[in-house]
Amino acid sequence: MKGEGEKGMKILIIRFSSIGDIVLTTPVIRCLKKQVAGVTLHFLTKKSFAPVLSANPYIDRLHLLDDSLDTTIAALKEEGFDLVIDLHHNLRTLRIKKALRKPSKSFNKLNVQKWLLTALKINLLPAKHLVDRCLETVAHLGVKNDGAGLDYFIPENELTKPGDLPASHQLGYIGLVVGAAHATKRLPLHKLKELVKLLEHPIVVMGGPEDRSTGEVLAELDPIKIYNACGKFSLNESADLVRKAKLIITHDTGLMHIAAAFRKPVISIWGNTVPAFGMTPYLNQPGAPAVQWNLQAAAPLPDGTAIIEVKGLRCRPCSKIGHAACPKKHFRCMENIPLDQVHKKAQQLLAAR
Repeated sequence: MKGEGEKGMKILIIRFSSIGDIVLTTPVIRCLKKQVAGVTLHFLTKKSFAPVLSANPYIDRLHLLDDSLDTTIAALKEEGFDLVIDLHHNLRTLRIKKALRKPSKSFNKLNVQKWLLTALKINLLPAKHLVDRCLETVAHLGVKNDGAGLDYFIPENELTKPGDLPASHQLGYIGLVVGAAHATKRLPLHKLKELVKLLEHPIVVMGGPEDRSTGEVLAELDPIKIYNACGKFSLNESADLVRKAKLIITHDTGLMHIAAAFRKPVISIWGNTVPAFGMTPYLNQPGAPAVQWNLQAAAPLPDGTAIIEVKGLRCRPCSKIGHAACPKKHFRCMENIPLDQVHKKAQQLLAAR
């Protein structure tokens, strides 16, 4: 391996999934590129998540995980990397690191601490955002948090066009993200119905094809105020809808982190997962000093951020990712979400703009 910071270092960063987790690696990409002289950066991810990084100017080459891991490894061996930064840290990345036989630094997923919190409700997790923990993997190169937050770059040909939204939404809208990978991270439909009735502003409902029916039900409540964009746009087009929104209301999901990358006001609604996992909206501003966030309950949030959650439930968090249904059958973590607080915070954030 070349000397630390020496010109010409070639580094491979690995993060396979998912949208939000990849977006949270972007400070590592940017800070490496800007702070290590002459570095060449390669990034390995799954093919389905290529749009998240396809336009990132700090990446010199994007590698996509082949159906055959052996084929991917063979291609990576040809590159002659000096260092591997493993931000996924699983069995497949272990195979890659062993095959490449290069020095590596790996992200600590803190699985034991997460298990203690979910199973025994003992919180030994560090009061530190996942972004800052990712940056620890490159600290030995002299890389520091530049305070510029997250990045998201949209290719010019994937920007939305003026006619993609109805005239009623051309002057501004609230983006309501209704999707999430697991049901216990999503508000039930009847709660979403209540929420859209409370909001006195045009709404664009966002989500994937699997959320289309939810969006249709909501849009039927007020076809003028509510536009269903679920499943109608590509990932980068959806990111552009986030970029153009006045405010984003979202579950703990990928578009939440994309909203943070665009410095949008964000109201995040949390169900079975908790902010203590270190994945709240990361809203550092360009040029601002780096913030080592304290994620304890009493910690102040960045301007433009609101976290809505039901505290004091002994069953929460029940998982570090989510379930198909509430294990306790009552789903109080979402059923008891105070929608009046969501509405009040939305009014405050919109007025502040």
